[in-house]
Amino acid sequence: MFKKEYNVQRNIQEKKMRLRALAKINLGLDVIGKREDGYHEVRMIMQTINMYDQLEIEKKDEPGISITTNLPFIPTDERNLVYKAAKLLMDEFDIQEGITVELQKFIPVAAGMAGGSSDAAATMIGMNRLFNLGLTVKEMMKRAVAIGADVPYCLLRGTALAEGIGEQLRPLPPCPNCYVLIGKPAISVSTKMVYEKLDSAQIEHHPDIDRILEGLQWHNLNKISEYMGNVLEKVTIAQYPIIEEIKNHMKEHGAVNAMMSGSGPTVFGLFDDKDTAEHACEALRESKIAKTVFLTTVFNNGGH
Repeated sequence: MFKKEYNVQRNIQEKKMRLRALAKINLGLDVIGKREDGYHEVRMIMQTINMYDQLEIEKKDEPGISITTNLPFIPTDERNLVYKAAKLLMDEFDIQEGITVELQKFIPVAAGMAGGSSDAAATMIGMNRLFNLGLTVKEMMKRAVAIGADVPYCLLRGTALAEGIGEQLRPLPPCPNCYVLIGKPAISVSTKMVYEKLDSAQIEHHPDIDRILEGLQWHNLNKISEYMGNVLEKVTIAQYPIIEEIKNHMKEHGAVNAMMSGSGPTVFGLFDDKDTAEHACEALRESKIAKTVFLTTVFNNGGH
């Protein structure tokens, strides 16, 4: 299952592995309260898309974790979630060998698309295989919450309802096949900052998560799109109005709906027609309002 699901490529000696870490979008994101420990209670519908980072993980005889990346501003020490994921399993299973990780980043950074969390999830899959740890996905998911709230979902992938702080997951019927246009402006947003500015008691309009769930059950893209919503938009768009501009641009060019993903600033638009999606992608590139423009599709695990 892992080999198919994670596009794992391994060499015969089990010394090296290449994995794809897929991005996510939120079809719905609601915050329903704040806990005493400072974390926010959320109710979100998560969806994996076919946009990915690539990791090449290789065993080495010397202990330690060595990470290289194509982006010079990405930390390669214990601040990196790849490092944290590898160290967590090395410590628990007393692994004496080390690893080198070559991380090729294509998912925008600090963009609300769980790129770092997905890299950590792929690292756990790779470590599990390379060192024959024998962990199931569920067993890895239990450990993954210590790395970050989105990491368990990035192990599960597909379409899922996330509750609690995001770690309570329920697989859902797969999202209908559609085209996803990604537009990220030339800014980065701190998730911590957005949640700090959000006062859940003052949220006036909550997305109708149950209606989106019905749309998934009926396999109806229009119904899903009609009820999409993200309570964090109010905070992030107030800081960066260009997000609203990108949303409107996508809708004007045929998106059935467009919304900010996670805490932003990435915007995604859903399209039910390939030609319309391609024309909208070209128009967004020409507009120059988004730095990263990428057209892709939803990723599903073939149902659950």
